[in-house]
Amino acid sequence: MQNKIKDAMNILIDLGVPKGQQNERTALCLLALLDVKPKTKWENAGTPLIGITPMMQFAKEHYERNYAPNTRETFRRQSMHQLVEAGIALYNPDKPDRPVNSPHAVYQISTAALFLIKQYGTDTYQISLEKFKTETGSLAEKYQKERKMQMIPVLINKDENITLSPGKHSQMIKEIIEEFAPRFLAGSTLLYVGDTGNKWGYFDEKTFENIGLTFDEHGKMPDVIFGNL
Repeated sequence: MQNKIKDAMNILIDLGVPKGQQNERTALCLLALLDVKPKTKWENAGTPLIGITPMMQFAKEHYERNYAPNTRETFRRQSMHQLVEAGIALYNPDKPDRPVNSPHAVYQISTAALFLIKQYGTDTYQISLEKFKTETGSLAEKYQKERKMQMIPVLINKDENITLSPGKHSQMIKEIIEEFAPRFLAGSTLLYVGDTGNKWGYFDEKTFENIGLTFDEHGKMPDVIFGNL
């Protein structure tokens, strides 16, 4: 059990993930992505579609690592986000336009990473690793471009656009800004836009400071704030 976790951590190091993700939690995420249990051979790694909660259940059932439910966001933001950015994992490959906050969000190991990892411990692993590291930049850029294509563009003024995470909620925010506000809030200024993927989708910090308002970045915020200044 411990040897398999150690191997997964070594793979993460080989793949060049940031030091903040060279840990047991991210190693368990990788094992869950591959459906590799303690006695599973690397050559038999799989490609399940799996969400964060099932990953945590996988860690508990097969590796006796019990994580509290409130660590779910840590898994998502401090492990899986970086694996996706590195081109190691794919986010919602079955439905790329699924909202960021959807309870049905899933991840899957990328084809290139799977091909490499299946060779771990063999004579061909190092050669394939070098090839993967050479191509991983273009792979990550490719996946990032595909994700960006699903983003919702919002015109916040005649000179500036922002993009919001996919989903019906973001579409509603777009309609508030582009259609509702010009008709019913004429002359007002957009000061803040929330986003399910990025809480501070747009934030006019300077204007808020000028009127004496500050905010706790961990506190709750509305979806949109307009002001008559």
